[in-house]
Amino acid sequence: MPVTCSSYDDADAAADPAAGDVTNVTDATDVTGDAYDRLAALFPGLRVVTAAPRSGAGWVGAGELAAGGGTVDALAALVAEQAVREHGRRPRPHVAATLALHRYTWPACLLFTVPWFLQRRVPRLPVDAVSFHRAGGRMTVRPRSFACLPDDPAAALPGARVVPDEQALRDALLAALTEHLTPVLDGFRPRLRRGPHAMWGMVTDEIAEGLWLIGRLAGEERRAVAELSALLPGGTTPYAGGAHFRELPASGGPGETAATASVTRDRLTCCLFYTISPADACAACPRTCAAARIGRLVPAA
Repeated sequence: MPVTCSSYDDADAAADPAAGDVTNVTDATDVTGDAYDRLAALFPGLRVVTAAPRSGAGWVGAGELAAGGGTVDALAALVAEQAVREHGRRPRPHVAATLALHRYTWPACLLFTVPWFLQRRVPRLPVDAVSFHRAGGRMTVRPRSFACLPDDPAAALPGARVVPDEQALRDALLAALTEHLTPVLDGFRPRLRRGPHAMWGMVTDEIAEGLWLIGRLAGEERRAVAELSALLPGGTTPYAGGAHFRELPASGGPGETAATASVTRDRLTCCLFYTISPADACAACPRTCAAARIGRLVPAA
């Protein structure tokens, strides 16, 4: 599904002391700052700063989304109005709520997966440690603690939880994601026509597709695919399905080799964006044929 994000502007950065470069990491609260800076460089549409949760002026705490009710309705209404402006079609209420959940969960998953991918660190971020700007593109985090490997220089810092190996770190990542997202899904569930299995399938899609994109932007798509395949092999409760990447058929393009062939995956759940703009169905939509997927990848490359 296309992700529309507004940029984190210079005024916001100047107003937020935590937005600057972190050079003296002293505890868990700023140990992932370098990863978030790298994320912003790769994907300018999302800027994450280490700061206390915000509220007002478009800011919403993740805990408010978890509470459901009017906060979820307001985000869904914002998404619906954007759909009308950009596509001339108002989504049905459950579609707007599904797109609103995507607007939050796609970047929220990156709060955990990007530090893991870039630094081998997993922050613990309950819902009361995160805030989100409803227009998109800006988030704040205040990690409570973090998991890391024994050889991490940050292992001796306050708040570090050292785990023995890569599998244990993957387990810590899934546990941190589950802790954060379970109450958020509960807050959205009354507005969606989906049960728990389908909602966790949606989360599996967000985890896989978010980091897949960042890996591609970083020139490390193959490593991202391998890491995600190990993280989400399938059968990992509560996550429905798995990453399940596969090779695309050869496009016949100049210089294509086995090493440069493209990968893809099929979404486990439908994002419903096709109901607003059928021509803009996401590249991983099961409705999108291999030729169309290759056609989208070639101009991007």
